[in-house]
Amino acid sequence: QVQLEESGGGLVQAGRSLRLSCTATGDIESLNVMAYYRQPPGKQRELVAAHTRVGTTNYADSVKGRFTISRDSAKNTVYLQMNSLKPEDTAVYYCSANGVTYGGTFHNDIYWGQGTQVTVSS
Repeated sequence: QVQLEESGGGLVQAGRSLRLSCTATGDIESLNVMAYYRQPPGKQRELVAAHTRVGTTNYADSVKGRFTISRDSAKNTVYLQMNSLKPEDTAVYYCSANGVTYGGTFHNDIYWGQGTQVTVSS
């Protein structure tokens, strides 16, 4: 099985920075995509940023130039550096992982972290 352990988040003023981190644990042999999604109050969950095993990154237009996703593949850990935060970035942020190989078998399931609250005050 795969579990995702998230840390970071909290309450900050607009313009400040926060860093989220997420570690995938379990008997993982390889892991393709690690990503962050967010769900603002009353809205649907949306992709924020993703990082593939080969280093490709993808960002939502709303965070380009402000957020940076990085990854330590040896530790199965992904980081989301969030700069110049805006009140509209307020949401529960969820880490995800998919394309995981463990026990010699590839699993195309999506695994989710428990979520962490990010609140940006104006």
